[in-house]
Amino acid sequence: MANQKPIPKHVASPKKILVRLPSWVGDVVMCTPAMRAVRRAFPDAEIVVEGKDYQADLVVGLASVDRYLEDPGQKPKDIWGRSRLLKKENFDWAILFGESERVAAAPFLARIPVRAGYGRGFLRRSLLTHDIPRPKDDEGKLLAFSMIQRYLNITRMLGIPDAGDEMETPIYDEARATIQERLKGVGIEPSDKIVTVIAGAAFGSAKMWPPDQYAAACDTLYEQRGWKTVLAPGPGEEAIGHAVAKHSKHGIHLIIDPTLRLSQLAALLERSEIALSNDTGPRSMAVALGLPVVVPIGPTEDGHTRHHLERQRVLIEDVDCRPCRLRLCPIDHRCMTRITPERMVSAVDDLVSAVGTGLAK
Repeated sequence: MANQKPIPKHVASPKKILVRLPSWVGDVVMCTPAMRAVRRAFPDAEIVVEGKDYQADLVVGLASVDRYLEDPGQKPKDIWGRSRLLKKENFDWAILFGESERVAAAPFLARIPVRAGYGRGFLRRSLLTHDIPRPKDDEGKLLAFSMIQRYLNITRMLGIPDAGDEMETPIYDEARATIQERLKGVGIEPSDKIVTVIAGAAFGSAKMWPPDQYAAACDTLYEQRGWKTVLAPGPGEEAIGHAVAKHSKHGIHLIIDPTLRLSQLAALLERSEIALSNDTGPRSMAVALGLPVVVPIGPTEDGHTRHHLERQRVLIEDVDCRPCRLRLCPIDHRCMTRITPERMVSAVDDLVSAVGTGLAK
C-alpha cells in the first residue's frame, strides 16, 4: 500500500530540497532525469544533493545541483550527526533515490516534512511520508524495468512533471587536461583514435566478459581500424587490466597508477571513438555522454538499463541459466564466454555504420 499523504500547504512550493543519491555509479547517472525534473519544477529552490564522496564527480556542476553534501558514514553516531545537520539545514522536502532504511533514518529524525521514495518493508515505509511500492508482476516477483523510469516514478508521485529522459554526466576542463597528460604518459598521441574498455564490474566476476575475449576483440579493431585500446581499471580492478593486456597481441594502454577519478573517466570517454563495457556504472556514463557502446550482458536482467538503445548494442547469449543474478558463476560462465570476440567486432561494425563514432553532437 502506497503512503501518499497530502503535501502540507506550507511546503507545497519547497524552498529547500534534499536529494539523496542511490548507491551505485550507474544508478546515480540514471537518476539525473528525475533530478532535472525537480529543478524544472522548482527553479528557485535550493537543491542540495547528498551522496558518497566520489559520487560528487557525477553530479556537481549539473544545473540540478546547487550544493553537495558528503555522506558522513554508516555508524549509528554518523546517522545521528547527519540528522542534526539536516535539521539545521531546515529542508522542506527529502527525495530519497537511495532505498535503504539508513538513508531514510536521518531525514525522519530531522523531521523533514516531505520524505519521498520507494517503500521496501515496514521500517522503510514508516520513515517516509510519501512512498510507492517496488513494482511487481502478477506472481509477486520484482519487475526489471528502466531505472530512469524507476526514479522518475518518485518525482511523478510528488506531482513533478517529467523533463525528458536524457541522462547527464558532467565533464570538467581540469579532468580533460589530466586525461591528455595520462594518455601521453601511456603512449597515446593526440592524433590516435582510441577505444575505451571497461573490463571490471563492482557487482562481481559473473558480470565480466573474459579478459582474453576483450583482448581478441581489441586486437581485431586495431588491425581493421587502427584504434588503440585504453583500459583504465577502477580501484581494486588493476589485475583485470593486466589480464587483458597479457592476452593482447598489439598491446593495451593501461592507465592504472593512480586509478582515475570518475570525472577523469568521463573525460577519457569523451576522447574515445567507442566504448566496450560490461554492464556496469561507466556504461551509463558513456551512454549519458552520447558515446556508442557495446555491452555484453550475462547473469543479470537487462531490463534495468533498457533505454537509449539507439547508440548501443547489447549482446546477450540465450542460455537456460540466465538471468541467475549470481555474483560468481558456479559452473562455466557460459552466458558470457559464448559471446565471441567476432560477435563483439560485428556489433562495433554495425553500430559505427548506424551512428558513427565519438560523442553525439
